[in-house]
Amino acid sequence: MNELSLLLTGFQNLFSHPTALLLAALGVALGIVIGALPGLTATMGVAILLPFTFGMDPVSGLLMISGVFFGGIYGGSVTAILLKISGTPAAAATAMDGYELTKKGMAGIALGTATFSSFIGGTLSVIVLIFMAPLLAGIALEFSASETFALAVFGLSIIASISGTSVVKGLIAGFLGLLIATVGMDPMGGFPRYTAGFTELFNVPFIPVMIGLFATAEAFKAMEDRNVRKAVAAALGRIIPPWSTYKRMLATVLRSTGLGVLIGSIPGAGADIAAFVAYNETKRFSKTPENFGKGELSAVAACESGANGCTGGALLPMLTLGIPGDAVTAVMLGALTLQGLQPGPLLFREHADMVFTLFAGMLICYVFMLVMGLGSLRFMGRILQLPKAVLTPVILALCIVGTYALNNSMFDVGIMLAAGVVGYFMQKWEYPASPVVLALIMGPMAEANFRRALSLSNGSYDFLYTRPITAGLLLVALFTLFLPLLRRRKAARTPVEPVPQMEAAQ
Repeated sequence: MNELSLLLTGFQNLFSHPTALLLAALGVALGIVIGALPGLTATMGVAILLPFTFGMDPVSGLLMISGVFFGGIYGGSVTAILLKISGTPAAAATAMDGYELTKKGMAGIALGTATFSSFIGGTLSVIVLIFMAPLLAGIALEFSASETFALAVFGLSIIASISGTSVVKGLIAGFLGLLIATVGMDPMGGFPRYTAGFTELFNVPFIPVMIGLFATAEAFKAMEDRNVRKAVAAALGRIIPPWSTYKRMLATVLRSTGLGVLIGSIPGAGADIAAFVAYNETKRFSKTPENFGKGELSAVAACESGANGCTGGALLPMLTLGIPGDAVTAVMLGALTLQGLQPGPLLFREHADMVFTLFAGMLICYVFMLVMGLGSLRFMGRILQLPKAVLTPVILALCIVGTYALNNSMFDVGIMLAAGVVGYFMQKWEYPASPVVLALIMGPMAEANFRRALSLSNGSYDFLYTRPITAGLLLVALFTLFLPLLRRRKAARTPVEPVPQMEAAQ
């Protein structure tokens, strides 16, 4: 009850400072635009905005940054669904089914589902942050290098579930992603590997590869389409999904939000991992898992609620322990310290009014995101009315500009175009691109934490089975990896019932 009274006081403080609300709304709007553009991630948006918050009061500055964070995670879903351009890494999971729904003429419903799921996931994550911060922060503290390694292995095991029609092709694509992930600096020794003397390869070019595999490959594929004068899809149609449809997905949204909060509270994990894990778990619980990857609405709801649920989760260890949950909260940690505030238990004791005013503002940020998202979808949907002959060069230009903006490097643009060529042939030969992206995310995380855990245990592998959380996650990973294979074997063994002759004649 003490938290509730402090939250009500926070709302009162917030509404007496309309400037803070205006800056929060501006932050959300900027975040949606930044998230929708390829290459411009929420982390980059927060980092760019940070210097502008120096002269602001702590609540206004932090709310503007939070707005960019929340809007950026949601914004990636818009272009992922409409054009298969993953504006953010988390949107790569949404693109798998979202773009298929667009091709079926269901872009409006897919965008509306993504918007409502993002709102519910983000709002619930902030509520969890308000009322359960100390408890979940304590769980996050249990994760050392071995547990984080097991989480990454669990993430890699999802490759079997997102491989489409061929698990073997999905595993080959995942192996390709792991090979690419070995390029760069050795996580323990600090020496370059497989860089061929290019300093630009000291860090894995993850975002250029992701843009190339999804957006550029799609543009290359569109170039050979004879129907260049046709639009990509029809008008959006209905945006707000019928209640009868969305009601069936509520359990998926709530489960994915919970996963997002839990994964977000683990330092080093992020919205991209949460989106892929939520996708996998939704497919596991689904009665029609064969529809995933072909345009399943519940997959869009799961990815977006999981990714946005991660936002509140990532703030948990940052505010309660001073440990950032992901790259964005690392920048926000810097913003707090620049304002003279030290994250940790004392922050809640000495600055309770300010903290709960910030929490109230975060809830309002998600209301802004819902209103702005629904209000702008009609305008954004008009891009689908453009002929492919016009839209394809625009997509390529966005890919080039967005990739170049990452590091002001033409080398990154070359990587993106090369990945686009690879992605084009992967589509031709029906190899899924999502396992490559997932391996690029999870591979470095798994390698670094495995070697760190091995070093902490003096070269012994006993951490794999003596630590309960590690052993549990590895067992779940094995189950997840082999479940699609077991399902297919069971389906192959199931005898097909003969059709009666009378029915066949009819």
